[in-house]
Amino acid sequence: MAKKTHNVKNDLLCSADKRILWLSKTYDGSTHDKKILDEQPLSFPLGTTLWQDTGFLGHKPENVTVKMPTKKPKSKSLTDSQKEENRKISSFRILVEHAIGSVKKCRIVKERFRCRKFGFDDLVMLIACGLHNFRISISLIVKHI
Repeated sequence: MAKKTHNVKNDLLCSADKRILWLSKTYDGSTHDKKILDEQPLSFPLGTTLWQDTGFLGHKPENVTVKMPTKKPKSKSLTDSQKEENRKISSFRILVEHAIGSVKKCRIVKERFRCRKFGFDDLVMLIACGLHNFRISISLIVKHI
Protein backbone atom coordinates (compact mmCIF):
# COMPACT_ATOMS: atom_id res chain seq x y z
CA MET A 1 0.00 0.00 0.00
CA ALA A 2 1.33 3.43 -0.96
CA LYS A 3 2.08 5.95 1.74
CA LYS A 4 -0.35 8.88 1.78
CA THR A 5 1.02 12.40 1.54
CA HIS A 6 -0.07 15.47 3.45
CA ASN A 7 -1.08 17.65 0.52
CA VAL A 8 -2.03 21.27 0.96
CA LYS A 9 -3.26 23.82 -1.56
CA ASN A 10 -3.84 27.52 -2.05
CA ASP A 11 -5.76 29.58 -4.58
CA LEU A 12 -4.09 32.66 -5.97
CA LEU A 13 -4.86 35.65 -8.15
CA CYS A 14 -2.23 36.67 -10.66
CA SER A 15 -1.77 39.70 -12.93
CA ALA A 16 -0.78 39.63 -16.60
CA ASP A 17 2.86 40.34 -15.64
CA LYS A 18 2.83 37.18 -13.43
CA ARG A 19 2.74 39.15 -10.17
CA ILE A 20 0.73 37.39 -7.45
CA LEU A 21 -1.90 39.79 -6.15
CA TRP A 22 -3.84 37.59 -3.72
CA LEU A 23 -3.17 34.32 -1.91
CA SER A 24 -5.79 32.28 -0.08
CA LYS A 25 -5.30 30.58 3.23
CA THR A 26 -3.77 27.11 3.01
CA TYR A 27 -6.30 24.27 2.87
CA ASP A 28 -6.14 20.49 2.88
CA GLY A 29 -5.34 19.16 -0.60
CA SER A 30 -8.75 17.53 -1.03
CA THR A 31 -10.63 20.84 -0.69
CA HIS A 32 -12.22 22.00 -3.95
CA ASP A 33 -10.90 25.27 -5.46
CA LYS A 34 -14.34 26.90 -5.64
CA LYS A 35 -15.02 26.09 -1.98
CA ILE A 36 -11.84 27.95 -1.02
CA LEU A 37 -13.07 31.04 -2.88
CA ASP A 38 -16.56 30.72 -1.39
CA GLU A 39 -15.04 30.80 2.12
CA GLN A 40 -12.79 33.77 1.26
CA PRO A 41 -14.85 35.99 -1.07
CA LEU A 42 -13.09 38.70 -3.06
CA SER A 43 -14.43 41.96 -4.40
CA PHE A 44 -13.12 43.25 -7.72
CA PRO A 45 -13.11 46.72 -9.26
CA LEU A 46 -15.66 47.45 -11.97
CA GLY A 47 -14.61 46.18 -15.40
CA THR A 48 -12.23 43.47 -14.20
CA THR A 49 -11.70 40.43 -16.43
CA LEU A 50 -11.18 37.20 -14.51
CA TRP A 51 -9.44 34.37 -16.40
CA GLN A 52 -10.26 31.22 -14.48
CA ASP A 53 -10.02 27.50 -15.10
CA THR A 54 -12.88 25.03 -14.97
CA GLY A 55 -12.21 24.27 -11.30
CA PHE A 56 -14.14 27.47 -10.56
CA LEU A 57 -17.27 26.59 -12.54
CA GLY A 58 -20.16 28.58 -11.09
CA HIS A 59 -17.94 31.30 -9.57
CA LYS A 60 -19.16 34.62 -11.00
CA PRO A 61 -18.35 37.69 -8.86
CA GLU A 62 -20.27 40.92 -9.40
CA ASN A 63 -18.95 43.54 -11.86
CA VAL A 64 -16.56 40.99 -13.43
CA THR A 65 -16.24 39.51 -16.90
CA VAL A 66 -15.35 35.83 -16.49
CA LYS A 67 -13.30 34.08 -19.18
CA MET A 68 -13.38 30.31 -18.77
CA PRO A 69 -12.68 27.52 -21.27
CA THR A 70 -15.72 25.79 -22.74
CA LYS A 71 -15.94 22.12 -21.83
CA LYS A 72 -16.60 19.65 -24.61
CA PRO A 73 -20.13 18.21 -24.33
CA LYS A 74 -20.48 14.44 -24.08
CA SER A 75 -20.48 12.73 -27.50
CA LYS A 76 -20.21 16.09 -29.29
CA SER A 77 -17.33 18.30 -30.36
CA LEU A 78 -16.60 21.98 -29.87
CA THR A 79 -17.22 24.45 -32.67
CA ASP A 80 -14.27 26.17 -34.32
CA SER A 81 -15.14 29.46 -32.58
CA GLN A 82 -15.23 27.70 -29.17
CA LYS A 83 -11.86 26.08 -29.90
CA GLU A 84 -10.39 29.47 -30.86
CA GLU A 85 -11.77 31.08 -27.68
CA ASN A 86 -10.30 28.23 -25.60
CA ARG A 87 -6.89 28.84 -27.24
CA LYS A 88 -7.05 32.56 -26.35
CA ILE A 89 -7.96 31.74 -22.76
CA SER A 90 -5.21 29.10 -22.53
CA SER A 91 -2.59 31.53 -23.86
CA PHE A 92 -3.37 33.89 -20.97
CA ARG A 93 -3.79 31.14 -18.36
CA ILE A 94 -0.32 29.76 -19.13
CA LEU A 95 1.11 32.94 -17.55
CA VAL A 96 -0.59 31.97 -14.29
CA GLU A 97 0.84 28.46 -14.53
CA HIS A 98 4.31 29.95 -15.07
CA ALA A 99 3.85 32.10 -11.96
CA ILE A 100 2.87 29.01 -9.94
CA GLY A 101 5.93 27.21 -11.29
CA SER A 102 8.12 30.13 -10.25
CA VAL A 103 6.70 30.03 -6.72
CA LYS A 104 7.57 26.33 -6.62
CA LYS A 105 11.25 27.16 -7.14
CA CYS A 106 11.17 27.20 -3.35
CA ARG A 107 11.34 23.44 -2.79
CA ILE A 108 9.55 23.58 0.56
CA VAL A 109 6.39 24.56 -1.35
CA LYS A 110 6.34 21.65 -3.80
CA GLU A 111 7.61 18.75 -1.73
CA ARG A 112 5.95 16.77 1.05
CA PHE A 113 5.01 19.16 3.82
CA ARG A 114 4.94 17.61 7.28
CA CYS A 115 5.19 20.59 9.60
CA ARG A 116 1.82 20.91 11.30
CA LYS A 117 2.51 23.98 13.43
CA PHE A 118 -0.44 26.37 13.27
CA GLY A 119 -0.05 28.94 10.51
CA PHE A 120 3.35 27.71 9.35
CA ASP A 121 2.05 26.40 6.02
CA ASP A 122 0.43 29.79 5.30
CA LEU A 123 3.66 31.57 6.18
CA VAL A 124 5.79 29.33 3.94
CA MET A 125 3.53 29.94 0.92
CA LEU A 126 3.35 33.68 1.63
CA ILE A 127 7.16 33.93 1.73
CA ALA A 128 7.48 31.89 -1.49
CA CYS A 129 4.98 34.20 -3.25
CA GLY A 130 6.81 37.24 -1.91
CA LEU A 131 10.10 35.92 -3.28
CA HIS A 132 8.42 35.29 -6.63
CA ASN A 133 7.10 38.89 -6.74
CA PHE A 134 10.57 40.14 -5.78
CA ARG A 135 12.12 38.17 -8.68
CA ILE A 136 9.54 39.72 -11.04
CA SER A 137 10.38 43.24 -9.77
CA ILE A 138 14.12 42.67 -10.13
CA SER A 139 13.73 41.32 -13.68
CA LEU A 140 11.72 44.42 -14.64
CA ILE A 141 14.41 46.71 -13.18
CA VAL A 142 17.20 44.85 -14.97
CA LYS A 143 15.33 45.11 -18.30
CA HIS A 144 15.22 48.92 -17.96
CA ILE A 145 18.92 49.31 -17.19
